[in-house]
Amino acid sequence: MQSSACVAGAVVEAGKRCSPARSVLAEWARRGTPRQVEYLLGYLEAEGASRDASKRAQLLRRCALPQAKTFDGYDWSCVSWPDGFGRDDLLSLSFLDGREDLVPVGDVGTGRTHMAEALCALACQSARPARFLTASSLVGRLRRARDEGRPGRELAQVGRAELLVVDELGFLPPGVDGARLLFQVVSQAYETQSIVLATNLEFSRWGSVFGDDQMAAAVIDRVVHHGRLLQSGGESYRVRHALMSQDGGGAGDPE
Repeated sequence: MQSSACVAGAVVEAGKRCSPARSVLAEWARRGTPRQVEYLLGYLEAEGASRDASKRAQLLRRCALPQAKTFDGYDWSCVSWPDGFGRDDLLSLSFLDGREDLVPVGDVGTGRTHMAEALCALACQSARPARFLTASSLVGRLRRARDEGRPGRELAQVGRAELLVVDELGFLPPGVDGARLLFQVVSQAYETQSIVLATNLEFSRWGSVFGDDQMAAAVIDRVVHHGRLLQSGGESYRVRHALMSQDGGGAGDPE
């Protein structure tokens, strides 16, 4: 008779070779005693939970977030919501089901990037592929891919995410060439994936980003068709909580 350690080792090795078929599971569930079936159920639930956790961790790594932000403690008071869309709609990720877009607009430090990063993390925790890129890094990736003769492959990789976040739109002008590449991404995402364009510029100034009012209008037309504008106002969070603004803690205080 084999020892319990040997049997346990054999179970592990057998598990490496296969994923149980439904017919096999149904047969063993039928043949087992109630206690054995309960044990089998516990194993299957643990296996499913382990696989789900691995998938979420893998999605989070692929998302390439600068920081894994969450909405815990997020200041919602400065967010202006459009009609028919609120905080619960955002947190439920229901906009992903309709391939709807979001445009968080606000000055530096008002929570725009935090929202975008937390949305990506939330999507990954919900087992929904997400990708986070700044506008400049996205343009850089697409340029390299084009120069290396694989532009289609790079666009396809970007397009696999259910949620695509492009942050810092308008911080650095991408140039005419870069603007065309960004337009390709937005056109590809239209009605196939949700895209979040986080920016500090209102729509009337997007012509300066794309270097062409017509191209900017074409991008805006696609985004607003199934999209919503989320405006963040108020003072910069970083400025409000900066050490230099606290009594007695400022650098350069007169002696």
